[in-house]
Amino acid sequence: MAKSEPNKILKAIKTLFLVALIIAASVGATFLYYQQTGFGLANAEIPEEAIPAARKAAVQLPAPIFTPLEPFTVTVRNEQTQRILYVAITLRMTDEASRRMVTEYMPEVRDRVLRKLAEQQPDRVQTPEGRQALVQSLSASLQEPYLPHNKGPDITSVLFTAFVVQ
Repeated sequence: MAKSEPNKILKAIKTLFLVALIIAASVGATFLYYQQTGFGLANAEIPEEAIPAARKAAVQLPAPIFTPLEPFTVTVRNEQTQRILYVAITLRMTDEASRRMVTEYMPEVRDRVLRKLAEQQPDRVQTPEGRQALVQSLSASLQEPYLPHNKGPDITSVLFTAFVVQ
């Protein structure tokens, strides 16, 4: 019996050592994985010196530049019916120069919009696809150059703020 007692203790020590080795390897592998993927930094405190100066300064996004147009009332027709289209439009510009150009050439801007609106079919313009096609048509028309300029305004969006077909 005396010989089996030391063997049991030795076997228990080996088992404990093996379990501790597996746990240490698991913790080490987990730490290495998080270190390489960056998951460990989400809640960590980053020293002030480690943050680049560019990131320290808050990124200032430019304020949006909108130009509302006076509402338009246009008669739209197809073979069977005649309807009234009431539309209020706001243009979103990329820069102040584009806004000034649209404001300066407002009579021509309104004329271009009225011509595009008058071309519409009442049934088509009431569908989402028809409205999207109208937005694209208006955007293309309004971005064409206004003489004597070689380049038209940069318009990022044509937004309907009111849209009624009666």
